[in-house]
Amino acid sequence: MRLAGACTLVILLCAGCTKSEDKNKGGAKGAESAAGGLAPQSSEELSATLAKVDGVTITVKQLQDSINRQSPYIRARYQSKEQKRVFLDNLIRFEVLAKEAERRGLDKDPEVVQTMKSAMITKLLKDELERGLKPEDVPEADMKSYFDAHKDEFNKPEEVRVSAVIVKKKGQADEVAKQARTEAGKSNKGFRDLVSKYSSDEETKLRGGDLRYFPRESTEVPKAVVEAAFGLEKTGDVAGPIAADGKFYVIKQTGRRKAVVKTYEQVKRQIQNDLYKDRREDSQKQFVEILRGKAKVEVFDDNLKKVRVDTSGRAAVEGGDNPHAEPPPATGIRESAP
Repeated sequence: MRLAGACTLVILLCAGCTKSEDKNKGGAKGAESAAGGLAPQSSEELSATLAKVDGVTITVKQLQDSINRQSPYIRARYQSKEQKRVFLDNLIRFEVLAKEAERRGLDKDPEVVQTMKSAMITKLLKDELERGLKPEDVPEADMKSYFDAHKDEFNKPEEVRVSAVIVKKKGQADEVAKQARTEAGKSNKGFRDLVSKYSSDEETKLRGGDLRYFPRESTEVPKAVVEAAFGLEKTGDVAGPIAADGKFYVIKQTGRRKAVVKTYEQVKRQIQNDLYKDRREDSQKQFVEILRGKAKVEVFDDNLKKVRVDTSGRAAVEGGDNPHAEPPPATGIRESAP
């Protein structure tokens, strides 16, 4: 797993370099963009050699792109020639490590090959989808249809929250209501004490009597209790006893939420993004299905029984997916790496 972690870092760094080069195709235009609007650079200037590592050339463009991929906070550190040299040393260290890994044949290691395939697949799907649908391509009619069909997602009714002491006898309920209306009973602690002392409903008793938020249309709370709860004007108000389902409720309001009503224009961008993501996923599935249809795929179902799955809870083979596995070894490449 140490090897996999180190290889993953190397591949991610390489992927970053490729991304930067792709982004800056066009020479001077790319340099201007990467350098935050600075004067354009000539192809000769960008291709100037900064260092060579066993035949691998590091150019001005590579160092420039690597620095400009960092956050503004980190980029600010690399203004002077000395600081740029520090970053260049990281690039050199990267190439030295990559060369040694290759010399040892790690480019053919199954873990490295698998990680490389994963990186290539990610890049392939990204390139394929970026050439396809854009958020602004989602038809207005589709967004409006979605809004009309899912108004419950954007419109929320008024809700109230109460705590309740639930008892079986009217006389006991009268006594609870009397105590609940005192200053001590109206406090959160005082009412919870009444719940703990008198309530016969074990489920709500464990929550201090909390019935949670509910709308007027709730069927989880007795209708008489719902009506009484919405009749309470402010937090701390008490109502009861309320007869419902053969029991008596004494309730205290603990919260209230106003109704939320959003227009189509208010949620249009949210709907657009959601539909865009759905269509991207559909496009990806179709792309994979087309490729699979062209490929020669053979599946040998009978051999699936030979696959053994360890359910003992022991560490996975070679530390794979083990949350307690040792971290990958340090590579010497820190946050300012390429």
